[in-house]
Amino acid sequence: MKRGTLHALGAIALWATLASLGVSLQHIPPFLLTGLALLIGSVPAWPLLRQWRVPPATLALGVYGLFGFHFLLFIALRHAPPVQANLVNYLWPLLMVVLAPMLLRGVELAPVHVIAALVGFAGAAIAIAGGRQLDAGFAWGYLPAAGSAFIWASYSLLSQRVAPFPTVAIGGFAAVSGLLSLLCHALLEPSAALSGQDWLLIALMGLGPLGGAFFLWDAALKRGDARSIGLLSFLTPLLSTLLLLLLRGDRPSPSIALAAVMIVGAALVGTRAR
Repeated sequence: MKRGTLHALGAIALWATLASLGVSLQHIPPFLLTGLALLIGSVPAWPLLRQWRVPPATLALGVYGLFGFHFLLFIALRHAPPVQANLVNYLWPLLMVVLAPMLLRGVELAPVHVIAALVGFAGAAIAIAGGRQLDAGFAWGYLPAAGSAFIWASYSLLSQRVAPFPTVAIGGFAAVSGLLSLLCHALLEPSAALSGQDWLLIALMGLGPLGGAFFLWDAALKRGDARSIGLLSFLTPLLSTLLLLLLRGDRPSPSIALAAVMIVGAALVGTRAR
């Protein structure tokens, strides 16, 4: 298996833990939680602080990706049903596949990539919905959810268009984004007291889905095919749902099995296409 694929699967595995950690930390204001986790996520890169030096445009792109994605997602979750908002947000793997030939040189989009991406998104939708009936109607929160999806897809692709930078510089992106998140907390959210267990779980979140995953993701994009990585990313909501079911002691439903077949099948077909 190629190194880019392995790095992508590592990032996806870490992101799959985010929902489970979030459930345990749902009493903490989201900007506070994200700000602390991003700052903790930057800590492993502190010994290589000198390598954080990147052109201003590259730093702006990194903050656009890490901070912009979370900022719009939180706005969406406040103004739209969470399940639907999360579903709209998971348009980002599909957008990665579709936008790759527009934003990256030498990348072409074959019909099989589009079909695989649509099947993967349908599987992700089944995994996220979990057999629940979704609320009908439009909520304006869907717009920032779509915006967050576009930001992460475009950041992921454009990070390969700027001047080459070391993956450790992601620590700088996370640190600045974390400080901006804490500023949003100070301006928009009530203060909160944190227990020792809260700090432990926040540390796990920072070192995992809001830290280590970003370093692995950057390494994957530097070494792999963006279209294939986008398709693999549909595994995230599936694995996240399975982990939540496991922690609750529930059995996966037939709809989850169907989602797994669709996502894995789409990834296998799409990653083998050229």
